[in-house]
Amino acid sequence: MEYLKKAKPVDRQKQQNLEAEVHAIIRDVSARGDRALIEYNTQFDGNTRTSLRISPEEIRRAYDLTSPALIEDLKTTAQRLEDFALKQKASLHGFSDYEISPGIFLGQKIIPVDSCCCYVPGGGYPLYSTALMMGITARTADVRRIAMCTPAVNGTDSVHPSTLVAMDIAGIREIYALSGAHAIAAFACGTEQIEPVDMIVGPGNQYVTEAKRQCYGRIGIDFLAGPSEILVIADREADPACIAADLLSESEHDSQAIARLITTDKTLGLEVIRQVEKQLPELETEDIASASWNTCGEVILADSLDDACRLANAFAPEHLVLQFAGAEAYTDKFKNYGSLFMGKYSAVVYSDYVNGINHTLPTGKAARYSGGVWIGTFSRVCTTQRLTKEAAHQVAALASHLAEGEGFPGHANAAAIRLKS
Repeated sequence: MEYLKKAKPVDRQKQQNLEAEVHAIIRDVSARGDRALIEYNTQFDGNTRTSLRISPEEIRRAYDLTSPALIEDLKTTAQRLEDFALKQKASLHGFSDYEISPGIFLGQKIIPVDSCCCYVPGGGYPLYSTALMMGITARTADVRRIAMCTPAVNGTDSVHPSTLVAMDIAGIREIYALSGAHAIAAFACGTEQIEPVDMIVGPGNQYVTEAKRQCYGRIGIDFLAGPSEILVIADREADPACIAADLLSESEHDSQAIARLITTDKTLGLEVIRQVEKQLPELETEDIASASWNTCGEVILADSLDDACRLANAFAPEHLVLQFAGAEAYTDKFKNYGSLFMGKYSAVVYSDYVNGINHTLPTGKAARYSGGVWIGTFSRVCTTQRLTKEAAHQVAALASHLAEGEGFPGHANAAAIRLKS
């Protein structure tokens, strides 16, 4: 393995400072409630509104300010997301009366969480796609109460109209102009204006992610979402211009986004680096994308495709893109990824917007133990059991014996007493 381009090391001290800062924000919101939220909104976003919840009139006005073409595009995307979510829902089902032995009936129920908050980032740009993906998936999972929060447009008191339209199309009726670590604290702890929820999902910046980490346990979360990631594996037959475009499409998300290429061909690797440098000046997001690429971008020369597979599983990327001959034969070798894209024409951008798959995916190697947001994110698999009198008598002695072996006489008695009755 050889690095043709290597990322710079992470500053651990900054992470420690971040943890302390977020901890202080959570404590402040817990203590002062809405007063703290309003002050943080003003400090971080220039949002001075005192009523945090978006009104029906603001939703109606948002439709007037959004182009009819975009509204139709959002509706088309929403339908595809719902179709796929329903397909997922059908794969997650309960059952009852599985008779594991005579008279012992077992089962499971799929029960949605009662309430959740979907966090939608985007103070600089509207992220209506995330609003659709979070909201539609939660609604299809039958979550009773779905709240959403999102920042106001920088320097204003208003959420971007297209984001509000997307939330409305997703069927969300409880929306707040609120973001950052203080938003996570509000939905975890509750304030005068905000009722706490059982679960918080959705991506955000490093403050949001750290707040989710610190609040986990009081509320459930999907996963700890870090900066966007893409890992492309390519051979000499791949298109370097397409690869460069894919790498930059993730780099423009965030100055800490991670774009990697693993290739078995040095010439291709060097050409991709050249293509990135060529395409960067053509992007309006050049400042962010170049900061990300210069700091976090990597190009790795692998000894073989098997070596590339091993590295990919170690990186556990959010997006894994395969652009090499015979990729289909290698898919079973990949175990750790958020979503898999096979071939030149399976661009991540299609999944980001229009294919119907949720683009909220695990980052920071969380793909080793977690998948992306889906119907199951908002569901609990709860077991059931029912025993007849005869079955209870049959297993009581066995249960009592095992309980005594672990030193729990109360457990043993709870089993044995059934024999006496």
